Amino acid sequence: MGNLLGGWRPKEPSSVEECDSTWGSDSESDSISPADGERAAGEASPQVGLDVVEVELRLMGLTLTDSPESAPKMKRSFYAARDLYKYRHSYPNYKRSRQPNEYRNLRFYLNKIPLVPDGIYVEEILSKWRGDYDKLEHNHTYIQWLFPLREQGLNFYAHELTQDEIKEFQSTREAKRRFLAAYSLMLDFYGIKLLDKSGNVARALNWRERFQHLNESQHNYLRITRILKSLGELGYEAFKAPLVRLFLEESLCHNTIPNMQHSVLEYYVYTIRLPATRRRLLRYARQHYRPAHAFLWGPPSKRRGGGGGGSVGSGSSGIRAPAPTPEQQRREEDAAPSTRSGIIVSSHDAVMCQDLAGGGLKGCTVLGSNMAGLEGALMLAGARGGRGEYGEVVPL
Repeated sequence: MGNLLGGWRPKEPSSVEECDSTWGSDSESDSISPADGERAAGEASPQVGLDVVEVELRLMGLTLTDSPESAPKMKRSFYAARDLYKYRHSYPNYKRSRQPNEYRNLRFYLNKIPLVPDGIYVEEILSKWRGDYDKLEHNHTYIQWLFPLREQGLNFYAHELTQDEIKEFQSTREAKRRFLAAYSLMLDFYGIKLLDKSGNVARALNWRERFQHLNESQHNYLRITRILKSLGELGYEAFKAPLVRLFLEESLCHNTIPNMQHSVLEYYVYTIRLPATRRRLLRYARQHYRPAHAFLWGPPSKRRGGGGGGSVGSGSSGIRAPAPTPEQQRREEDAAPSTRSGIIVSSHDAVMCQDLAGGGLKGCTVLGSNMAGLEGALMLAGARGGRGEYGEVVPL
């Protein structure tokens, strides 16, 4: 019996719904206030201006409407959902390394060893790299050392965190001080300043220049996902929500980082472990997301179009249709590729796809470019082994 239990592994989730527990324990009201509803209706008017999704669809030669025949198929990324599910649940199928625990991440933060392969010590990064935005942008080896995870990143010289090392790190004042300094360094790079020890953030003086850069340099979206995960691993879970909230405001409300919208909703929100905090952020996003009926991150029952037919912007697609029969599902799966060409994939996924496929994917650096090809490349990347030990997308 002991051997049988020792070999038992938790069942892997097989759908986005199984990965997402955000709304499973929801005891709060999902209704939008009349004032918010009126504001949503008014702001959704096409005369107000095109939002990012509509621009992307027009580049593809499509128009976003409420018609089931003409509406593109939009869906969430299962790869993202599964990766973040495993992170939030502390990697349920994690295999303890048989190698001796050398605490290399902790020793790096104690300034005892340099990062590999560049041979740079953390104190040099913290004291000399601040404000050197070209170096922070173009060097791709430091981020895995500054923000370690229990996952293998693209710098295979960097070492994964272990549970024992995490405990030791959290009890070492010098390491924690430097870790927060590294977080502040990266926030400055993104045009943000850390306000206090509670993790509150705000625009920095250089925010216009840096937000414009962040909107155009989308590989940094992968870095931000890693930073958020590392905050949670090393004892700063509470620092995530203020940063995610700021990114929601800037991308959805102020339109200063519009290209980040999908990454914030698909990735950053779901690095947060507390469902109530995720719900609060998603409710805020739902009030400002345009077009409102395309919001994918609401309660599953409403998103499926069942029940009493929720209001626009509450997670519903705006389309009411009966559930498909098994035969209809089989036909859809066997349908021609044209039925899949309308999938919307975020720039976050496109960049990750290029990284995993070795940069061999053509025409996928912007949204709206050959979506069927991008989806296929994402599947190909998984088949090529561009995944971690636990099957998740390899983080930057």
